[in-house]
Order: sequence, then C-alpha cells, then structure tokens
Amino acid sequence: MADSGPDDHPLDRREIGGSIRLVLAVALALVGAVVSLLLLGRENADPWIVGLLSALAVIGVFALFAYAAGLLRFGMPDPSDELARRIVDSAPEGMSIVDALGRVLHANASYLAITGAISMDDVRPVERLFTADPDASEAVYRLAQGVRDGRAVSEEVRIASLPGGAVRWLRLGARPAPGRAVIWTVNDLTRERERQETAFLELQHVIDYLDHAPAGFFSAAGGAIHYINATLVDWLGYDLAEFGPGGLTVADIVPGPSAALLTGMTPMPGGVRTEVFDLDLKRKNGQRLPVRMWHRVSFAADGTPGASRTLVVNRSRADNEADPLRAAEVRFARFFHNSPIAIATIDRKGRIVRANAMFARQFGGGDTGQARRLVEAAAEASRPALVTGLEQVLTGHAPPGPVDVGFAGDSARSARFYLAPVEDGGEEAEAAIVYAIETTEQRTLEAQFAQSQKMQAVGQLAGGVAHDFNNVLTAIIGYSDLLLANARPTDPSFQDVMQIKQNANRAAGLVRQLLAFSRRQTLRPQVLNLGDVMSDLSMLLRRLLGERVKLEVKEGRGLWPVKADLNQFEQVIVNLAVNARDAMPDGGTLTIRTANVTAAETEPYARAGLPEADHVLVEVMDTGTGIPSEIIDKIFEPFFSTKEVGKGTGLGLSTVYGIVKQTGGTIDLESVPGRGTVFRVFLPRHVPDVDDAPVKAPEPEVAAKPADLTGRGTLLLVEDEEAVRAFAARALASRGYQVLEAGSGIEALEVMEAHGNAVQLVLSDVVMPEMDGPSLLRELRVSYPDIKVIFMSGYAEEAFAKNLPEGADFGFLPKPFTLKQLIEAVKDSLAPTS
Repeated sequence: MADSGPDDHPLDRREIGGSIRLVLAVALALVGAVVSLLLLGRENADPWIVGLLSALAVIGVFALFAYAAGLLRFGMPDPSDELARRIVDSAPEGMSIVDALGRVLHANASYLAITGAISMDDVRPVERLFTADPDASEAVYRLAQGVRDGRAVSEEVRIASLPGGAVRWLRLGARPAPGRAVIWTVNDLTRERERQETAFLELQHVIDYLDHAPAGFFSAAGGAIHYINATLVDWLGYDLAEFGPGGLTVADIVPGPSAALLTGMTPMPGGVRTEVFDLDLKRKNGQRLPVRMWHRVSFAADGTPGASRTLVVNRSRADNEADPLRAAEVRFARFFHNSPIAIATIDRKGRIVRANAMFARQFGGGDTGQARRLVEAAAEASRPALVTGLEQVLTGHAPPGPVDVGFAGDSARSARFYLAPVEDGGEEAEAAIVYAIETTEQRTLEAQFAQSQKMQAVGQLAGGVAHDFNNVLTAIIGYSDLLLANARPTDPSFQDVMQIKQNANRAAGLVRQLLAFSRRQTLRPQVLNLGDVMSDLSMLLRRLLGERVKLEVKEGRGLWPVKADLNQFEQVIVNLAVNARDAMPDGGTLTIRTANVTAAETEPYARAGLPEADHVLVEVMDTGTGIPSEIIDKIFEPFFSTKEVGKGTGLGLSTVYGIVKQTGGTIDLESVPGRGTVFRVFLPRHVPDVDDAPVKAPEPEVAAKPADLTGRGTLLLVEDEEAVRAFAARALASRGYQVLEAGSGIEALEVMEAHGNAVQLVLSDVVMPEMDGPSLLRELRVSYPDIKVIFMSGYAEEAFAKNLPEGADFGFLPKPFTLKQLIEAVKDSLAPTS
C-alpha cells in the first residue's frame, strides 16, 4: 500500500465507502424491479421468488428516497465531523478519538509525533501504546476506568519504553465523547521537568553558598523567623532543625526590648527601609553575641511590612582584641540598648535621629533618612508642653524641667521626658538628647492613693458625723418612747409624737448608711452560697424593677463560698439594682451574673485594687444611660447624686462601697454613656474549716420577747452625752432598777469605789473624754473580774473590740436604740446563765 499523507485519514475512507454503498443500493433496486416485472409475465413463475425480488425493489426505492430526504447518509461526510476534525488537528497537545471498540477514528499530527507513529496506519490507541511499561499501564487503566464512570481524568507518568529508549514525562488525559467514544490527550512534559530540575539544582547551590557565607543572615515576618543560614545558627549554638515551621522567633534570639528595633520599624508605605543596629544576640546557652545588623524591610502600599532581609556580622570579643575602637563601640551599644530608660537623639528640626531599644519599644524608632518628629510620640493634649520644651532646648536656653506626656494612641499610658542639649552638634546633626521614663504605673498608683485618701477622709468625716447624730437620735427616739408610754392613742399629741419617732427612725437609717460607707457598722458575717442568695433575691428584685425592666440572672456553676453579712450583701445587690432601674427610664435589661474568678484571672481588674487571689464575682450590668466620665470618680461619695431633688439621698452607692470594703471585697466600675454600666463586686473566696460548711441563707431568728421587762438590781450608767444619759437613767429607773450615773470613765471609777460590789451591770459609752469605754473595762476587770458590761456606741462593734483585752466578755447595744431595746439588753445581760 502506498504511503498516505496527513490528510489520508479514516474519515476519507468512510466517504468512499458511503458512495459505494449508495451505488449498490441503486443497482439492487433496479435489478429487483426489472427481474420481478419479467417474472410476473410468466405463468410458471415461483411466487416466492417474485415476492423476494419485489421486496428488494421496494427497499432500493425507499433507500433512494431516504437519501434524497437526508434521512440516511451511508457514511457520507457531515459538516460537524469536518469541524471536529479541524479542532483535533489544531490542538497543541497530542489528541486522538477512539470509538467504543478501541479503534482510532482520528488522531492529530502531535499525537503521531509523540507516540512515534509514521502514518495513520501505525496509530495505536493509548490503551495499547504503553503495555510494556507497568507504571504507565496502571495509570492508563485508571484513566480508562474514570472515563467509564463518566469523568474527565488526567495523570502524569514517567515513560521509559518510547522509541529511542529516552526517559520522558507525559501527562495523559481522557474524557468521554458522544457515541461512547473517548478523547485521549497526550502532553510531553520532559523539557519542563528538565527546566525545573535545573532551577532546583541552581537554588540548592544558592542556598549552600548563603548557608556557608562568612556572615549571618535571616528573614522574618510578624516576629517569626522563616529562614536563617547555617552560619548564624552555628554562632548561636542551635540546631538548624529548630528553625523550621513553628520554630524560634526574633524575640528568642534578640533579648529584651531590643527586638522592638527589628519588629517596630516606622512604616514607609510602598517603600523599603534599611537600618543598621549594633545589638547583642542571645545564644542558646544564654551568653550574649555582639553583632552589627543591616536590617531591611519592604512595605506594601498600605504600610504593611513584608518579610525582612537581615545581614548579621559577628563583633565578638575575639574579633575586637586588635581594635580597641571597635571594642568600645560594642560596649557602648550593649549599655545603650540594654538601658531600662528610653533614650533618643533629635536633630534641630525635632526629628528622632537615633533611638535605643527601650525607646523603640515604647515610642517607635527612627533613622536619619525617614525619622519622625518627637512630638508625634506624644498624645495631642501633651504636645504643646513638649513643643515648648523642645524650642527651649534647641535654641540654646537652659534645659527645662521634666515634661509629662501621654502616649500617642494610648492615653492610658504616660511618660516623663527629660531634655538635654548637645553643645557640639552641627546644624543638621544630633542637637538634643531625650530621656524618657514611663510613669504609667506610678500615675495609676498615685490616682489610686489619692482616691483612697479622699474616700478615707470622707469616711472619717461621715463616721464622726454619724456618731454625733446617733447620740442626738438616741435622745429623740428615747424621749419619744417615754412620751408614748404615758400617752393614749386617743390623745391629740399621740400622733405628733409618733411622727417625731418615725422621722427619727428615718434619720437613723441615713446614719446607718453613713456608717456603712465609713466601714464602721457592725457586721454579722456568715458563710454564704451566692447562688442560693441570688435565687432568694430574684423575686424581690423583679418587684422592685417593675414591668419595664427585664431581669436576667446568670448563675455560675460550682460557686465558691464567701463570708459576708447576709443582710448587708442583700442591701448591696438591691441598691445596685435600684440604681440600674433609675438609669433605664424607658426600660431595658438588668443582668446579674455570678462566677468564680481565679487568681490568674484578676489581672484585668488590678486597676481597681483587686488582689491576686481567688474571688467570687457578682456582676450587675444594665443597658441604661451610663455615667459621664467627668463624674465617674465621685459616684461613691456620700450625698453625691445626679437625681432630681427629693428622689435620692446620694447614699446608695456610698453604702455599697462601704459594705463591700468592710467585707474585704473590691468593687470595679465600667460605664459607657448611652450604652450602660457594669458594676463588679469581688468577694474573697472563703476556705471553710472542717465544721464551717457553706449554708443556705437562713431566715433571721426572732428573739424571744421577755414576758416581764421589769427588773431589780443596781446599774452604773456611764455616758458623756447628758441627754442620752438622762433618758436611759429615767427609762431604767421606771422599770425597777437602781441607776448610778457617771459622765466619764474617771467618774465611773469613783462611783465604783463608793458602791463596791453593789453594782451588777455597767452600761458604758465607748467614745468619752479622759477615758474611753475599753480603757474603763480594763480598769474595772482588775478589781471586779466578774462585772458585766454593755457597751453603747454609734460605731461598729469591731471599731473598738480590737482595743479590748483578748477574750474580753461584753455586750453591745448599737445607737440609736429604743426604750424597749435598752430594757431588753439589760434584762438579757442580768438573766442568770444555766
């Protein structure tokens, strides 16, 4: 057979075959028609033969009509087949079309060239092309299987069985086509692979050269080291494997604040910044390695830093022995960058020329090319004072005093700048030195101390006022009781006296709040489970808040026990809830949350003075109007109120403050005007003793009322306030007691000397001139060790109990007291013990 060119393909042969079949169909139709007509004229013609010839004639005629109508093509060429052939021929990769029987219907020239076929007669399908290569055969099988599943698949294979014996890389692909045909593609990747291997080898050479260069090199981004050469690793004493993904960081090899010089460079949007640093690197064994760094960083258009390129030169002592100047530079760099004081130099335009590591950490560094102005490191409010100080230094005047500034971008932090001129500097050289010391912690402590001193002073004033008021109220309430005891409800003055007593009791409530703020009230602490307490309080709070305020209580699990006065703690929660309700006039949500706070979690609240220990948190959060920043430091002061006249005493939050502080707790406050306020009450975790288990808040016990309030015996009443003493003496005498009176502790001792053992009970005030109550008790117990004593005071019991001898036995009657409370206290004290 003669050789055929590229255009001699199976589709041409199909066209020839179709023409032959068409001629045969026409001949068959004519022969069948002629023969059947001849036989029909004979009488002895076989009917079956005539019928068969007639059928052939009909089939031939039908074929002619169908071909004319385009219903049958007999393999004749179709315009779509021609288009498909042109697409296959123009494809850059080798491509062949294989029918369901595995026959190649068409293949382009690239396919012939890749597979080594000389002509179309030599073309073989991919499935039979690589049968001698096991790896390729498996790949072809997987591709064929994928096509049977209706998927388009491809794989790269290494072929060693192609003509010429050369190893080649091919990418084989297969995808299904109409008529159960398959389109196979073959790409030769050999040259691409060779280029990749060449580039890889060149890269290996470059890395080898860089790794063993006589200088160190590393690249970092975001503080993480992505590459470091073997030379620098050897200097630092590490294993190169430690610098893989998730390995060491810049902070691991650059100690202390010096790392900020590398990671905190001033951005240069769209540019490249290079700086030179003399630093100490930290070896793995902890020793220092003095180096000089050329640190280069590229920045994106938005100022985002890219990966650094840092060249490192070893400046260790062994290299500096022959160069004293170089050794001096190393020593200076070590002192300069390891100083705890931030130091920088500025030029005559006020720009930062050079900065040490601490300055870079706190304010950002600078260089001579793209230095920023010093005033940019200060907050807006602090800049005028700093500008004035700089002008004074840079114009040759005497250095000003220290300048206090706030940090730019962080007003909560502050620093103190000391400015010193440089006399020998040129016009554009370093003209002044700036020393900066951060004062954030100092100012925080000063503010806390000032606030504490203010609250303590106000507390002492409130306590003193409360004590004097309690004496006055004791007399008013006592004489009201005497009048009511001798009056009838029908008397015209009875209601007037009742009004006097009721208002005196209201005043006594205000005084108790003052005592709570001054932390001088009497507490009765007990072990509490705050979860139980909050459950009991929920119903009361819902009634207090009303329908417009939604209450949400979120109780933490496994709350630790605390030790607090139940009634006082409930008052804290109620006062905070009522305050939150008043801050939400249009309604809102009040959320009360309880949780345990471990010692490690107390750091965010250190600003409020919370010690590092376990606490139980009670958080009261509202969605109200918030507290303006200008008054937030005053809200715990007594009588400070933002409410309208007559709608608040200004003692609610001061009472909360005093109760929390007296319990040993801490209160913290956060408020955003227009968004709400959060009060956080931290109570110390109580570690129970063996028999001291947390109990549910008990109901207050009602003291048994004595049936008979009269009595007999001799009492010594010691009170420096004449009105209180007169009322108490008259009340006790009216109940059958013989009362001896004394106006001071010295006078009480004289009365005792005169009456000896006749006195059965001493009722004494605590704060008196010449000799106070505790001192009187100590003197009495010397001669009368079994004498019974009741102290009367407007202060808390704990305020004077610490001044008594250890184990001293005494009763306590808080002022103001009623006539009934006085009589019951005396009756209980004189009652015989079983």
